[in-house]
Amino acid sequence: MKKEFKIGNKMVGGNHPCFCVAEMSGNHLKDYDRAVEIIHAAKEAGADAIKLQTYTADSLTVDSDKECFVNHGGLWDGMTEYQLYQEASTPWDWQPKLKEVAEGLGLECFSSPFDFAAVDFMTEYDMPAYKIASYEINDIPLIRKAAGTHRPIIFATGVAHAEDIERALAVCREEGNDEVMLLKCVSAYPTPYEEINLKMIPTLAETYDCTVGLSDHSMGSAVPVAAAALGIKMVEKHLTLRRSDGGPDGAFSMEPEEFKEMVTNIRIVEKALGVSEYRLTEKQERERHGSRSLFVVKDIKAGEKLTSDNVRSIRPHDGLHTMYYEEILGKTASCDVEMGTPLSWEMIR
Repeated sequence: MKKEFKIGNKMVGGNHPCFCVAEMSGNHLKDYDRAVEIIHAAKEAGADAIKLQTYTADSLTVDSDKECFVNHGGLWDGMTEYQLYQEASTPWDWQPKLKEVAEGLGLECFSSPFDFAAVDFMTEYDMPAYKIASYEINDIPLIRKAAGTHRPIIFATGVAHAEDIERALAVCREEGNDEVMLLKCVSAYPTPYEEINLKMIPTLAETYDCTVGLSDHSMGSAVPVAAAALGIKMVEKHLTLRRSDGGPDGAFSMEPEEFKEMVTNIRIVEKALGVSEYRLTEKQERERHGSRSLFVVKDIKAGEKLTSDNVRSIRPHDGLHTMYYEEILGKTASCDVEMGTPLSWEMIR
């Protein structure tokens, strides 16, 4: 699989900065102007992209109140699947206009398709990537359809067994699509911190030879910032204007100020990561002048012995290395040496 590729006009993976994605989901609350406001907030918060979801309630489930279709506990307690998806869906006729707004601000705009019609719709409007949601990673026909577009495919792995990931990647390879990313994810809303297992990020990258990111539903920015130190190349967080505004996903979404703080801290971590080989920076090399070396600390006459009383290890680094301290003790000075002089071999016989 490719380690770097383009999503729209932005390079993702490799040595490129983490691709920060604001997930709108249902936080528009069925208000187009609010959706536009969220896109502007994402841009101001430092996002690289806005992500939508392209589905209807009928493309995800059926309108039934049988027990298996009813949510129990959590944010959506008592709602049927159909009711939830009706409330959270983004009208399809908005999406080309929202994409235009986003691109006008320099943001990429892509989506998650949930059926063949959604893939065709996204292709028609030239969306630059396809994000396969966690619960769709076992929908092989959908994955094959999306991979066949030869656009980047981003898999959330929130409920995936190893064989689900392997099968999904195999389908992409069969379709000749090697622009694939895996997102470490936990499908719990919000996600308890103890269930996140960030240590899996390097494991996913090594096991599947893929670029890896994070789709995070935990509260706050600590988890994505920590994940940046583990090498993620994309982070996806839900964004709303204010959690108190409500909506299906509002309770675990970031507010714009929080998203901005997350992006800022991820960029700090990226700078701080540096390189893996052991070497000093130019500044550190300059600062070595402040380290210890051997100096004459009392006036010494020619022929006088060097002792612990007249030679010491002190700052800065202008004299002989301190590793010669025992070697030079008891030797004699070859000339008069004034206190405060860095010791050198020419002064010793």
